[in-house]
Amino acid sequence: MSTYEEKLSILSEMIAFARVDHTLKQSEYEFLLKVANNLGVDEATFEGLLRQKSPKVPLKTQAERIVQFHRLLLLMNVDQEQHKKEINTLYNIGLKMGLPPVAIGQVLEVMHKYPDNVVPPDVLIDIFKAHYN
Repeated sequence: MSTYEEKLSILSEMIAFARVDHTLKQSEYEFLLKVANNLGVDEATFEGLLRQKSPKVPLKTQAERIVQFHRLLLLMNVDQEQHKKEINTLYNIGLKMGLPPVAIGQVLEVMHKYPDNVVPPDVLIDIFKAHYN
């Protein structure tokens, strides 16, 4: 998968996204900590990222960018709230990653059809696949 620096960059981006509304809710913190553990980043390093961002390392593959977009989508919905600012920020992050705008919009639209707005990975992948063919 990713290098350690890429993993720190992924977490930094997620932390910044969680703070778009200028708060970090407990549910968001717990989700981010689980992602950190999943990526092999220890709690002390994670806590450090809460205080200081890691340098941005672009994700190399389209698959890695789609996975990161999905993580951000899950993070946005973990607190059961979505704000226009969060949705717009997520859309713009997807664009900066080079994801197709129509696919991003479609994901943001279909998320409301699933419990807790959690788009299943296979549905998300199918949406992006359709826009690459």
